[in-house]
Amino acid sequence: MKYALLAVLLLGVTFAVGPVRAQDGSPSSELRGVTGVACDKNETPIASAVVYLKNNRTLTVRTYITGDKGEYHFSGLDPNVDYEIHAEYNDMTSANHTVSSLDSRKEMNVTLKINKEKKKDEK
Repeated sequence: MKYALLAVLLLGVTFAVGPVRAQDGSPSSELRGVTGVACDKNETPIASAVVYLKNNRTLTVRTYITGDKGEYHFSGLDPNVDYEIHAEYNDMTSANHTVSSLDSRKEMNVTLKINKEKKKDEK
């Protein structure tokens, strides 16, 4: 009896919570990610650079501080949204890169080369 009750409770919780979904309601199995390295113009990895990922639909920004080898990772990205990604370190920044909703890859790799001075009025 105990096990039957436990099974019913677990089954109920599973159906109540349901699968994780993207912002548009699509199943989580379609969520994607972006990984890469922030490096200088000589392709030397930069530790402690800040990588910015902007959702172009909601304009929310997520950040990631790179590890010792300059690596970063964002997961749980909505496949139906375009994103902009760039990195900053001290007063330098990388070019903006677009992660397009038209790209069907689940995992994308973007190398961010930090090699130009950031303008004082940029944020």
